[in-house]
Amino acid sequence: MLSMNWLRKISFACTLAAIIGLLTGCGPAENVPDTSAIKVDLKTQRFDVDLYAIDTSNIAAGLHQLRSKYPDFLDYFLDTLMAYEIHGNYNDTVMGIREGLKPFLVHKDYRELEDYIKKQYPDTKKQDEQLTGGFKLLKYYYPQYKVPRIMYLNMGLSKWTSFLADSATQCVGLDMFLGDDYPHYFSVGLFDYMYPQRRASYLPVAVFTVIYRTAIPLQTQEKNLLELMLQKGKEQYFLHKILPQLPDSVLFGFQKKQMEWCQQNEAYIYNFFVKNQLIYSKEVQNTIPYITDGPFARGMEPPSNPEKFTPGNIGTWLGYKMICAYMDQHKELTMPQLLQTEFNSATFLAEAKYKPR
Repeated sequence: MLSMNWLRKISFACTLAAIIGLLTGCGPAENVPDTSAIKVDLKTQRFDVDLYAIDTSNIAAGLHQLRSKYPDFLDYFLDTLMAYEIHGNYNDTVMGIREGLKPFLVHKDYRELEDYIKKQYPDTKKQDEQLTGGFKLLKYYYPQYKVPRIMYLNMGLSKWTSFLADSATQCVGLDMFLGDDYPHYFSVGLFDYMYPQRRASYLPVAVFTVIYRTAIPLQTQEKNLLELMLQKGKEQYFLHKILPQLPDSVLFGFQKKQMEWCQQNEAYIYNFFVKNQLIYSKEVQNTIPYITDGPFARGMEPPSNPEKFTPGNIGTWLGYKMICAYMDQHKELTMPQLLQTEFNSATFLAEAKYKPR
């Protein structure tokens, strides 16, 4: 797995000339550096397609062939991810194949899911291009970063969007990016407010979110709401710089109407937290709900409203706006320096000269 300290370590290796003056604004297309000279040969593989191409009347032979193409991944998928406990014993009589893998390959629901994936993703050229652009920018800020290969999977609606198998392989579950019209997300506990993150447009966001959180995990213990919002704001700042072509609604995983409401009500949102003495609260019930996904922001809209416009994760959006204000006051800072900065929540707002609009 990637070291959680790689961002900090690599940042010291970056020369000032390579990164100075890049991040002076928060617009989605502001100060995008020229990465034309940076070479990224992104390796991607459609493991889902190859797995479902196996002849189910002779799975053992199919697995032997598959292992020649995926020598360091097949057993990880079968035993670690899917827990079939085959352990390289490719024999059709083995319980893990007979009762685990074979049903996954032949059951009507699973085959229909793979067919739906292939229909939505006959290829991944667009996604590969988006990821390549993001990795170029990541290597611009962190030249020593090693780009992983991307392994596209069908995990059977397991809710795994993207994760690192190891430092060299990042997995992407295409079954989690099938769009609003896919009929079975609700049946596995994915509700309407989660749908923006089930679209193909969100796939690169999921990939780079995993990379960020592996390097800089969220610290929640004994943190007040402002401190948590600033942590999440840094994450969004990173995503905005790595994926500058994507609109805010996609980067935050919000519906467009939610994004518009936030932009129109920034002062109200901030004053809500101040008025209700939430900014410096460390009570979990007053912090976590505002920085995690949910159907709406608790207490911010009248209960009688039949339609809610506030995203549950509204604190992350406000934290991003605060980070933008801080960077406007500290234009000399680079992204690596920002991500290393430990803020004093008692003085941050004054240092950022944050004034909600």
